[in-house]
Amino acid sequence: MHNSITVFGAGSWGTALASHLSHQGEDVTLWCRRPEQAKAINMTGRNPDYLKNIDLPEKLTATSDLEEACSTDTFILAVPTQSVRSFLKQAKPFLQEEIHLCNAAKGLEISTGKRISEIVAEIIPSARYSIISGPSHAEEVALSKPTAVVVASIHEEERTLWQNLLNRGFFRVYTSSDVIGVEIGGAVKNVIAIAAGIASEMDLGDNAMAALVSRGLAEVMRLGAKAGAHPLTFAGLAGIGDLMVTCYSSLSRNYRLGRAIARGMTLEGAQKSLGQVAEGAYTVRALVEHAKELGVELPIAEAVYRVLYEQKTPISLLEELFSRCPKPEMPPEIRWVSK
Repeated sequence: MHNSITVFGAGSWGTALASHLSHQGEDVTLWCRRPEQAKAINMTGRNPDYLKNIDLPEKLTATSDLEEACSTDTFILAVPTQSVRSFLKQAKPFLQEEIHLCNAAKGLEISTGKRISEIVAEIIPSARYSIISGPSHAEEVALSKPTAVVVASIHEEERTLWQNLLNRGFFRVYTSSDVIGVEIGGAVKNVIAIAAGIASEMDLGDNAMAALVSRGLAEVMRLGAKAGAHPLTFAGLAGIGDLMVTCYSSLSRNYRLGRAIARGMTLEGAQKSLGQVAEGAYTVRALVEHAKELGVELPIAEAVYRVLYEQKTPISLLEELFSRCPKPEMPPEIRWVSK
């Protein structure tokens, strides 16, 4: 039995997921914000803006008509994180009462510090929510290179639904019930990746990069502990897995943004040169603004914020990080207690 699925958002990740599902025989509609993008995909079989050299399946249909795109009950949400709230409000009148919604975006809302599951619960409380995350460059998924991800939902039948839909070929899908942990891992790693890009461009060495990734993971864990995540989530695909691929690869937009910043480009100039959204530049604002009220210390995230928004030099912040008061590696607040 074929499923009718709509992917909201025709960026790289939305296009890759739509292509993957369509190749597996599903009836897929790819919703584009701009009519000319949808028209080009339907006419040429290629996305003119993202993954431009990838031939899309013939049966994949693109549309910019939101009402048409909402005619099913099974959706992947792949719009940029800062657009999620406004997009859901726009789509809500056309959606059925109870929908299956798998979020593929990573990040936190700047204005509220909320995770996407919390935004969805506010606007479409009846939606049965899942999130897909893990080390998954869209460029590699589109080329059917081996990839493993995790789908999390509080509903067992939802995570099973998405596992059954997506776990095909060289795209392996694991399941989790830890929505909070998977969302936090996917959000914070983008910020650490900007720092990794800066460190790489500064040629700080392998020791520094390993330290940065490890201490970045500690920040993910501290935030996760405060929010109620499961500690083992961060040892998995949505934690260290995603952190590694994002901090060590030139395919990572956030890593490339960091390198551009370290070369002296402004944030605006670096974002323009990417031609795509680097979510870490937005998420870091939410992290820094809301970490204090949560009582969570995030020194690497704060350093990235100060480089991006306060024009501090990376070398001065590196010196600050290394002159911080010595501490235990695992402070008490990240020692989870079994209930």
